[in-house]
Amino acid sequence: MTIGFVGLGLIGGSMAIDLRRRGFADSFLGVEKDPVNAAAAVKIGLVDEAVELDELIDRSDIIVISVPVGAAVQILPQILDVFQQKGYKDKTVIDVCSTKAQIVRGVHYHPMRKRYVATHPMSGTEYCGPWAAMPNLFDGRACIFANTEESDPKAVATIEKLYACLNMRPTYMNADNHDVHTAYISHLSHVTSFALALTVLDKERDEKHIFDLASGGFSSTARLAKSNPEMWVPIFMQNRDNLLQVIDTYISKMQQFREAIDDYDSEKVYDLIADANRIKKIIR
Repeated sequence: MTIGFVGLGLIGGSMAIDLRRRGFADSFLGVEKDPVNAAAAVKIGLVDEAVELDELIDRSDIIVISVPVGAAVQILPQILDVFQQKGYKDKTVIDVCSTKAQIVRGVHYHPMRKRYVATHPMSGTEYCGPWAAMPNLFDGRACIFANTEESDPKAVATIEKLYACLNMRPTYMNADNHDVHTAYISHLSHVTSFALALTVLDKERDEKHIFDLASGGFSSTARLAKSNPEMWVPIFMQNRDNLLQVIDTYISKMQQFREAIDDYDSEKVYDLIADANRIKKIIR
């Protein structure tokens, strides 16, 4: 089997590492628009060759689109067009994007839609590029499969085996529900981290030693603020409606804290924190 990766950053590169180590495929190809990143991906062994997109499509049995979602929504129909033009009926293409509704809708009526499986491996870090790729990134994590009823069952089964090789747990849902859930558990976390970083950076202009006092709590909370804007801007734009609702809810909770603190209402602050502590039952 040959697997081709369109994009060789954290997710695509980390997938390639473990799929190679665990013997899922024989050959690994990559497409990378940045020549420095392409050369690095070959040098460190993420892929065997860096090639052009047309060659990757011709030579690959499975194609993994692992670029920012803004680019992915344009690349996916191009790949399916090639499948149709060249009569490829056994190749499978997947994406690993953090939003699903727009990319799924974009190819809903494509004649080769059944050769596409929409997925989202729920894992990552704040780093990017081929140097960020690491082994075991996906072990024990969930992988979302969206709208599998629109895909060929054999294609879905093949991709289920791929993620099983990565030690991931499959979860199935429709694309719209996926985007609502990720707005809460992923996208809001990044918005708040970016906002926290901007708040502290504004203060740091006046108080040069503020970062000397930063503890592990601040570092863990602000960690996501190091994430690449090229990745997150299109995610926010594509999941705009869901994210706005979540942000409004978050602002209302912040306002409750602000009002209670402003009123010296320690009992109310206690109740808010105690209520938030219920998260211990979910996150251990």
